[in-house]
Amino acid sequence: MEHNGWADERFGAVADVFSRNFTEFGELGASVAVFVDGRQVVDLWGGVADERTGRPWDEHTVVPVFSCAKGVVSVCVHLLAQEGRLDLDAPVARHWPEFARGGKEAITPRMVLAHRAGLPVLDRSLSFDEITQWMPVVRAIEEQKPLWEPGAAHEYHGHTFGFVLGELIRRVTGLTPGAYFREAVADRLGLRTWIGLPEEEVAHLARLAEAEGRPGNPDPESLIMRIVTMNGAFAFPGLDAPHGWNDPALLRAEIPGAGAVSSARSLATLYAAAATGVDGSARLLTRETVTDALRELTAGPSWSGFPDLGARWGSGFLLDAPRFRPMLGARSFGNDGSGGQFAFGDDEFGVGFAYTANRMIGHGDARSARLIGAVEECMSKA
Repeated sequence: MEHNGWADERFGAVADVFSRNFTEFGELGASVAVFVDGRQVVDLWGGVADERTGRPWDEHTVVPVFSCAKGVVSVCVHLLAQEGRLDLDAPVARHWPEFARGGKEAITPRMVLAHRAGLPVLDRSLSFDEITQWMPVVRAIEEQKPLWEPGAAHEYHGHTFGFVLGELIRRVTGLTPGAYFREAVADRLGLRTWIGLPEEEVAHLARLAEAEGRPGNPDPESLIMRIVTMNGAFAFPGLDAPHGWNDPALLRAEIPGAGAVSSARSLATLYAAAATGVDGSARLLTRETVTDALRELTAGPSWSGFPDLGARWGSGFLLDAPRFRPMLGARSFGNDGSGGQFAFGDDEFGVGFAYTANRMIGHGDARSARLIGAVEECMSKA
């Protein structure tokens, strides 16, 4: 497959793997970007952004990146902590008094970042319109009782992660999480990453498609499906259904746990900025802040007994986990997104990496891991 963009001559192997992903994994459209020591060394894209029309994937194409949004929110939370505006180990209720109802008095931002707050799903079923209005979700969270003693167990907080931390950002800054991210980080770095896609960017949006043979969904009443659909308010993946992940109405809303839209270049820039700084600028997150985020807080079987897939979590970020999401090493931190999206930074290797695609594959998807392996190989030879 002929790809567009460029790769530094030292990173030609990444371009080779990127091309082979199209022939060996049925890639539809995709992009990969890599920074090393604050300088971009790979910026590649190719394929089809919309298979209905044949519209090509170009350098301006953005795509839903699902839970890569958690990395965006986590950068914002750690930035506020670094500035002394937020204490990750103080109660959420310090800034949001109404949150303390129903046994949530001791829940801290760090518990939410580590998926240990006991709030993976809400008892109340909200409509799509209520969710996109924001405050009905906030009120439902205030009413919610933890499913377990906060801090004592973990379960993936698919959407509540973003809404709890997003409201905390709003209480501290006066801005919704999408607006705060743009003001504090994205506009300065020129990122094509949004939580709440602007209307004028819809034309650049890639259309998601499911790979053939992708496993079917569990029972819609199961805990995992209640988590990922917010009790059925969102279709998942239900790509072409109303309120599915190809619906611009969903992507224009602020769904901070899973609703980010981005290019690979911008996600890689974000992680490079956090880990090393870009183009000579100071790093966004200090080494001390990253060290704090890297402390493992969550691993193993979940509260509900969901199988241990090998994931490891620090404060808001996935950590290097060879069985689940291999990165580069002990200083790697990132987030993945349903269907294959993946982005991470590493301040030991000086790397910011991101891969985005519109062909959704399930667990065990090797596309990003192969690209990361190529990056590691290239760096070892440099």
